[in-house]
Amino acid sequence: MWGDIAIAFLLAFIVTFMATPYTIKIARKVGAVDVPKDKRRMRNKAMPKFGGPAVILGFLIAVIYLLIVMSIEQKINLFGQEQYGMKLLGMFLGIVVISITCIIDDIMTIKPMVKLAGQTLAAILVVSFGIRIDEITPAFLTTNELREAFSIILTIIWIVGVTNSINLIDGLDGLSAGISVISAVSLMIIFVLNSSPLIAILLITALAGALVGFLPFNFSPAKTFIGDTGSNFLGFSLSIISILGVAKTYTVAVIVLPLLALGLPIFDTIWAIIRRLIKGKSIKAIFKADKGHLHHLIVARGFSQKQAVLILYGIGATFGLFAIIFLESGIWKALSFLLMVIVALGLGYKNFQSEKLETQRYECVQCKYIYNPKAGNEKAGIKPGTAFEDLPDTWVCPVCGERKDMFEMHS
Repeated sequence: MWGDIAIAFLLAFIVTFMATPYTIKIARKVGAVDVPKDKRRMRNKAMPKFGGPAVILGFLIAVIYLLIVMSIEQKINLFGQEQYGMKLLGMFLGIVVISITCIIDDIMTIKPMVKLAGQTLAAILVVSFGIRIDEITPAFLTTNELREAFSIILTIIWIVGVTNSINLIDGLDGLSAGISVISAVSLMIIFVLNSSPLIAILLITALAGALVGFLPFNFSPAKTFIGDTGSNFLGFSLSIISILGVAKTYTVAVIVLPLLALGLPIFDTIWAIIRRLIKGKSIKAIFKADKGHLHHLIVARGFSQKQAVLILYGIGATFGLFAIIFLESGIWKALSFLLMVIVALGLGYKNFQSEKLETQRYECVQCKYIYNPKAGNEKAGIKPGTAFEDLPDTWVCPVCGERKDMFEMHS
């Protein structure tokens, strides 16, 4: 098994790593370029956003190769009782629908409702080919028809929800790809510990390998973005693989583990929905982008974009480790681990705030002008002693005119 796992990771890694430079060239030719149009964007330069197809290619080549080889070796039976062949066909068809929808969005930009329709269609395809959440059935559903209907609806909501959670967290260089790597590795460990189906372990390993192959081009300073094609594919795949990994497991603790492993993007999405509903007071407001995501809030507290990404990596890893410890050692050990992390983060943040008030300066990424809180910017009416986060949003670099959000902490 471990040799096949290694092949899944390395083959997906190599294919994605080699294919990504080509997607950068293709992006410029087809117009799949992110052009900042509002202050919500965290950079002001145009950037290729077509890395998704490279990740998808690496994943599919690794998975299809192993399915063929392992079927010949009779290590897996795609057409046995579990009908994994049909389930994977449904997943692959769903990936095709997601990819077509989001490639159009990356090149031309489509309305959110159209993209949601594509996501829902892909989820329905997956369900129709046999992938369903069967482990959670309310006691009041007494007939098989009601249970089946509940299973179908719950599965579609899960797939569409996780797909959008990864898409919404894609706001900084390397963020969605890195968080997805952490979630994938966490799920892989959970699957191995839980003796999950080999198919699920191979799928999650190939996904992790493809993402690691893409990250060198996406981590700050990024050469390319993963785009809607990539972020939607990641959420879509993670949601499906998590179902396959806990299939036929009826322990509640195990069923909730994917929720914990994907806790960061799920929490960010739920908070975004609540925040937008309260602010906009309508369903339409849910689809309006804002600057209230976790990465926006962390940057607003004075952290650089790279620091914000690393902080969120740490939070994502904490969720994943919590799920693993929960499975391996029980809830009390998991909770004590979480408490220790919270205390450490609290002390670290207090120390950061103290040092920031004394020495923190910010550097323009464009012209390297350094804003010193002690000196302020008197020509722009900024008094000495004004902290960087207290500068008005309209403030710009006095040298080159870059926006405030294009400054990073100067070491």
